[in-house]
Amino acid sequence: MNHKYHNIRQLTDNPFLNLYEMDAIDTKGGEFHYYFASRNDAQHIKIRTKSMHAEGIVIYAVTIEPQPRLVLIRQYRYPIDEFLYELPAGLVDGDETPGAAAAREMKEETGLDFTEYTGGSAICRRPFFMGPGFTDETSVAVYGTVSGNISDAFVEDTEEIQVVLADKEKVRQILQQERVSVRGAYLMMHFLKSETPFAFLEI
Repeated sequence: MNHKYHNIRQLTDNPFLNLYEMDAIDTKGGEFHYYFASRNDAQHIKIRTKSMHAEGIVIYAVTIEPQPRLVLIRQYRYPIDEFLYELPAGLVDGDETPGAAAAREMKEETGLDFTEYTGGSAICRRPFFMGPGFTDETSVAVYGTVSGNISDAFVEDTEEIQVVLADKEKVRQILQQERVSVRGAYLMMHFLKSETPFAFLEI
């Protein structure tokens, strides 16, 4: 296979996210500069490793009730200077499993205890690319239930998070009227259409 690039240079040095510049080749053989972001160091960007290891997780979690509610967060996002409705999410640390990462992130962001649901199709637990036009990051969905009490005791100073336990009426209102992340929106749509919280995983 002929590569459609020559060289890749790391332009920044940050522990969480870095910018790379590529000498790319267009369909007519011309060269141009292409830029992308990655959470990986220069030796582990996916163009080099071809790995599908997930850097991130998104957590679809519901309360244990006759009419379960979906755990959402309303979080301030610096790039848009606005609050955005999302599902809890975060990064996988080292050799951590997605389930362990989900339990840790749920505790940090909401104070709630998370129990992973392992039923349904494995298709729903594959890593998928976030936005390959600008990043090589992959993310995986983790599903489960929550218990305990909401608390902001574990939230980092750089995060401003409000926890929302949303029934179907509230989820529908948020989708109609609020700013929502795309991966959160799709999972919220599944919540609305499923007779039971995890029915959509049976595919």
